[in-house]
Amino acid sequence: MKMKKYSAIFFLVSMVLLGCSVFSQNTTTAHVQKRPNILFVVSDDQSYPHASAYGYKAVSTPNFDKVATNGILFTNAYVASPGCSPSRAAILTGRNDWQIEEAGTHGSSFPLKYKVYPQLLEDVGYKSGYTGKGWGPGDWKISGYKTNPAGKEYNAVKFTDQPEGVSNVNYAENFRQFYLEKKSDQPFCFWFGAHEPHRKFSKGIGLKNGKKLEDVVVPDFLPDTKEIRSDILDYCFEIEWFDQQLGKILNQLEASGELENTLVIVTSDNGMAFPRAKANAYEYGIHVPLAISWPAKIRKKVVVNTIFSTVNLAPTFLEVAGIKNAQLKYPMAGKSILNKLLQPAAKENKDLAYSARERHSSARYNNQGYPQRSLRDGDYLYIKNFKPYLWPAGNPFSLVKDAKSSEMVVSDYGAFYDIDDSPSLRYMVKNKDDKAIAYYLRQATDKRPEEELFNIKNDPACLKNLAGEKDFINIRTTLKNKLGNYLKTTEDPRQTGNGDIFETYPRLEGGIRDFPKSE
Repeated sequence: MKMKKYSAIFFLVSMVLLGCSVFSQNTTTAHVQKRPNILFVVSDDQSYPHASAYGYKAVSTPNFDKVATNGILFTNAYVASPGCSPSRAAILTGRNDWQIEEAGTHGSSFPLKYKVYPQLLEDVGYKSGYTGKGWGPGDWKISGYKTNPAGKEYNAVKFTDQPEGVSNVNYAENFRQFYLEKKSDQPFCFWFGAHEPHRKFSKGIGLKNGKKLEDVVVPDFLPDTKEIRSDILDYCFEIEWFDQQLGKILNQLEASGELENTLVIVTSDNGMAFPRAKANAYEYGIHVPLAISWPAKIRKKVVVNTIFSTVNLAPTFLEVAGIKNAQLKYPMAGKSILNKLLQPAAKENKDLAYSARERHSSARYNNQGYPQRSLRDGDYLYIKNFKPYLWPAGNPFSLVKDAKSSEMVVSDYGAFYDIDDSPSLRYMVKNKDDKAIAYYLRQATDKRPEEELFNIKNDPACLKNLAGEKDFINIRTTLKNKLGNYLKTTEDPRQTGNGDIFETYPRLEGGIRDFPKSE
């Protein structure tokens, strides 16, 4: 009898423990279900303020605007680099470009030791993937990655009738495929990397689609001509194509009931592909659009003017997923802004944004880059050019093979390969003997001083360098020291004396050009 009694007691205790175990598992599942999805959306080469939410008439971006209306519109968002590959690497790692070795330059590799947020989210149960352009250009396979650092690729579904100039990748249908593969209770982390508005554009497509030259606001660093305005309209057309694809993905999420609990981030990797913008540490190279929504949690119809750096995104994603203290050998330099998203601030804090540039294209003798570091603080942008004797947009002359003799000869004036080939660049080079046009070409290509300082509120085109003016000595000194101290603290080789290590990182994607030894 005692044995039966004890057996019965053992059975009841076992059932209770089993029930607790099941409850625990269900609780864990419920917890996972409550974790938000993360949709990170990044266009390719789009400057602030080129979205209709910012009042720019030449472009219509209703879906970017929808994200902004359902959440927060940022007016001062800055990327870590004015070039796509290092900027994307900084977003993925939450580290500054000088802290990620080869990944901090263009077209090289991506050291596996620097953890990326998609993998960290996968480790806690998320499904990750990307469509379009993930991290790149560069060779992630050589580093030991099994997939692109942005996640598993979903690019199989293609358009057959897309407009000329835009990618044939059907972003929305590839997202649908990704979504169908995930478990029903599994949160996702998806990277939608549009190829637009990266060059080349279909010349004249903006005008052909009813866009108006008079709606364009030409930045002061470009000549205000019909040719430039038309080129900008083509750029705006590609932004609109990107925005349409974003809308299709948002509609899918809304139809599935997932949009409410999805953190949506829409931004760009660097500025517009025009002279003196992309591949420059000026405003139009590093200042990008940004809108963030999470209908279930964050405020709506809010405009934030605080300076924001995209290196803060990765740590924010981790905290959103419940990873508050990730144990990383190489910690993230960015800081989570989750509390700022969730809690209305009575007064906006004063924040800073740091950016960096090393090699962009193959644009100089011996494949040299153009090292820059910048600090955006308050109304001012301070830039340190570490090698002011180099040509910032690339050597004016390159070596090309002569068609008749097959010998290497010096090309015509106007190589400047750090500026994407475009109607705007060709127009400026072609008209270089016109004094009015030559002014703009010089602004984009002439050698620059070691220090530059601009009041962005008064001079967003960054044309009036205040670094040498007496009235700005104190501001220049303060920002110079602030930047230098940060670079030293974060062990930037350019600041600590080993800067040329960046020149040793191999270019693994894209050709290497020949130049006469002139510098």
